[in-house]
Amino acid sequence: MEYDVVVVGAGPGGSNAARVAADAGLKVLLLEKRQEIGVPKRCGEGFSVGGMKNIGVTPDPKWTVNEIRGANVYSPNGNLVSARYPTTIGYVIERKIFDKHLAINAAKSGAKVLAKAEATDLIMENGFVKGVRYSHFNEDEEARSKIVIAADGVESTIARKAGLKTTNKLIDIDSGFQYEMVIDLEFPDMLELFFSSKIAPRGYVWIFPKGKDIANVGVGIGGNEEGVAKSYLDKFIESHKELRRGSIIEVNAGGIPVGDPISKLAGNGIMVVGDAAHQVNAIHGGGIHEASVAGIIAGQVASEAIKTDNFSENKLMEYDKRWRDKRGVILHKIVKLRQSIEKLSDDDLNMISEHLTGEDVVDFANGKNFLKLAKIMMKRPKLVSVAKAML
Repeated sequence: MEYDVVVVGAGPGGSNAARVAADAGLKVLLLEKRQEIGVPKRCGEGFSVGGMKNIGVTPDPKWTVNEIRGANVYSPNGNLVSARYPTTIGYVIERKIFDKHLAINAAKSGAKVLAKAEATDLIMENGFVKGVRYSHFNEDEEARSKIVIAADGVESTIARKAGLKTTNKLIDIDSGFQYEMVIDLEFPDMLELFFSSKIAPRGYVWIFPKGKDIANVGVGIGGNEEGVAKSYLDKFIESHKELRRGSIIEVNAGGIPVGDPISKLAGNGIMVVGDAAHQVNAIHGGGIHEASVAGIIAGQVASEAIKTDNFSENKLMEYDKRWRDKRGVILHKIVKLRQSIEKLSDDDLNMISEHLTGEDVVDFANGKNFLKLAKIMMKRPKLVSVAKAML
């Protein structure tokens, strides 16, 4: 079959790219290797109101399962830094429904969506990507296209087959493990984050409420740390009575890219979006918004390229430029912040927490107001060089 665009991966990045391209009148194929879109989830499932507005999504009770008013952040010594707002600032969503919702929207816009269709190779001609080979119910198929958009997740193989460097360094990929639990929640409208090298080296433990008595409870640790994420999470749960009494109704695990995005997001006939391109907020590990923004831009650039009959790397790198102008600069700052925080001891974190407000923490996670954090760090001479490197 002949298409204008083939999108590999029906996560938020891929589905948004497919929808935008189809809305522009292009013939689009969206492939998802799993038999059910959105399953399994690898996500704490938090999504801010601002992020939704930024990608043109309206909250829907079908997948916005719990309103969030703020966050409680705990330093290693238990000091609480809290940010509570008078109105809803975000939601914990149900990714199984949300991801399928995005794919349905792509289909309604005219894209052909195929689940249980795994891209296995690229069709290459004269240095250009000309489509994909894929397996659908164990039948080998071929889809030729002018452009391929690789949105196939952190383990992406499609971009690598095109010669793009997507391999993660071990230090730049966190190991995540999460239980969905039935538990008694003290703060059912607040995200809770726990920082300590003992409970989550180079990461944190999170509790994201999905209602008054259900929550995602997870941990992310540095990929080069000793031990496995599950053991850290189990120890944390065992040390908290209300969690220890809880029931586990779902288990999820996966890698989280937390380094800089890949150096080049496009080639001849191909663009890369989402986790495949390492487009993730390195502080909190969130990727729904980042992948969606990238997918929308990639879909727009694909439309422009097809109209001009130009699918060269030079043309498709317009996606790279637009995305870096919109999100890349911010995410790079956040990576620098993470790299600085990773050099801090628990004692340093305790000291810093005494000088922060909850709003400060929210700003840092969004790539803002680093100067205040740097000034606090400079109260300790040994942290001056770390603070300077962050700015």
